[in-house]
Amino acid sequence: MSTPIAFLKGHGTENDFVIVPDPENALDLSPAAVAALCDRRAGIGGDGVLHVVRSAAHPEARTMAGEAEWFMDYRNGDGSVAEMCGNGVRVFARYLQHAGHVAEGDLVIATRAGVRTVHIAKNGDVTVGMGRARLPEGDVTVTVDERSWPARNVNMGNPHAVAFVADLAHAGSLYDAPPVSPAAAYPDGVNVEFVVDRGPRHVAMRVHERGSGETRSCGTGACAVAVAAARRDGTDPAVTGTPATYTVDVPGGRLVITERPDGEIEMTGPAVIVAEGEIDADWLAQALG
Repeated sequence: MSTPIAFLKGHGTENDFVIVPDPENALDLSPAAVAALCDRRAGIGGDGVLHVVRSAAHPEARTMAGEAEWFMDYRNGDGSVAEMCGNGVRVFARYLQHAGHVAEGDLVIATRAGVRTVHIAKNGDVTVGMGRARLPEGDVTVTVDERSWPARNVNMGNPHAVAFVADLAHAGSLYDAPPVSPAAAYPDGVNVEFVVDRGPRHVAMRVHERGSGETRSCGTGACAVAVAAARRDGTDPAVTGTPATYTVDVPGGRLVITERPDGEIEMTGPAVIVAEGEIDADWLAQALG
């Protein structure tokens, strides 16, 4: 028998991940291997893989090793590489706590979008510093069937198109990526959020994540939605000097997003480890056959 590979399963507001601890970056997690692990019928199942590597051991993270010991090598469910996953960072932090690498309180995690600050609270919630939003210029339009909406282009280290709609059902199945124009606005694809109002500074969303389809939650998407909603509402903390906090309901739960006057965005929500076990290496080899 080949040596089994340890894994855990976790989720943040039902955005679920296969967690693969690999401190020395010894595993070759090819796109096909990631897709096999994330297959919900033939594999473990997940929206993506959290590959847990020490920053010093990964070529993409070595320059961050002085700031952050651990690197979140995140992969989408189809095996493609992603810059950032907000729910993934929370679950990644919960794993580090579960494994005894960190305790409650503050820590930092390296990602492809840079180093992220994290706070693990006693009540179980995890807060992640998500960085600043960029708002590229130019009109963007999202289309589903016969309906089209103007969308706000928001970049949270990964690209988003945020459309405010009358009914979340108008988003359709979200199995396939909704067409977004102009295509040149998103040369590497885009996450698309559809948003409705629930009350003052309270919205609900559905999302198509590039590489994963519709997911139960998207952390960077929730941040993009909060920023887009604030600007739509005429609120910019950099101008007012007052933080703006929005509650964002996702199909898998609730996230609280705060944009500070310095532009930094914080996301707070739950993160849960639900199982751990071993991947049969022979099965994985056959799956890649």
